[in-house]
Parts: sequence; structure tokens; C-alpha cells
Amino acid sequence: MSTASPRRFKGKSRDKYLELVQVFPLISLRSDSELKAAQDVMGQIFAKGTLSPDEEMYLDALSDLIAAYEDKHHPIEPPTDAAMLRHLMEAKGVSQIELHTKTGIAKSTISEILAGKKPFSRKIIRTLSEYFHVEPGLLAANI
Repeated sequence: MSTASPRRFKGKSRDKYLELVQVFPLISLRSDSELKAAQDVMGQIFAKGTLSPDEEMYLDALSDLIAAYEDKHHPIEPPTDAAMLRHLMEAKGVSQIELHTKTGIAKSTISEILAGKKPFSRKIIRTLSEYFHVEPGLLAANI
């Protein structure tokens, strides 16, 4: 019984992909030194500029291996509610007063959130997600 692959390698494309695999095999990363080596390979390929389809496929697989290792060994904590609100305000270019005026959130509440004294409530998450046009889940990481 054979299974058909949606992406078949033929000719030069196959040869280039296999050449990349020989330089740096696509296997699970087990150490920070292997992570660094994988990141270096990725950087070298990206530095070439325009990539061929086989280079893109190789990079897709390599980036999945890097992400899996980083998720397990170097997880990134979600930003605080204060950092998230500060970032959204800076990205949209709004002040605390403008945010208060356009959302109806009390000035004191905005100040307390930015000072790290108050977390987002569900109501604030709903209001901010609508105002900043982001998914509520983005703001609910710390609930």
C-alpha cells in the first residue's frame, strides 16, 4: 500500500532538498547547541534572498523543529496586561485620555492597569478587543 504525498520531489528540486538535509538533517533538536546550529542554518538560507520551493519546504520543516524545541525548553510567558495594553495603545497611537473617551473605560481603571495594579476583567477584554480590533483571546492570556 503506498501513500501519495501532496508534494513530490522530482529532479533538481529533489536534489536541492536532499542536499539541504545532508547539510543539516531534519531531526528533533535535543540541546541548545543543536538549536543554535539550526538557527544558523536557517539564517544562512534566508540570507540568500529569494528561495526556491525546495528551500521553502526545508525551512518550513526546520522552523517547526526549532519552534517545538523552543516551546518545550524556552517557553515565553505571556505579556502582562499592562504591557499588552501599553503595546496596543502605542501601536494605535492613542493616549489614556483618548482610550477613555473612545471606550468608556474609566481613566482610573486604565491607569491602574498600566501601573500593573489591576488585571483585565472580562468586560474590559471585550471592550478593548472591539476597540483595538484584536481577538479577545489575545487579551485573556492571564485570566
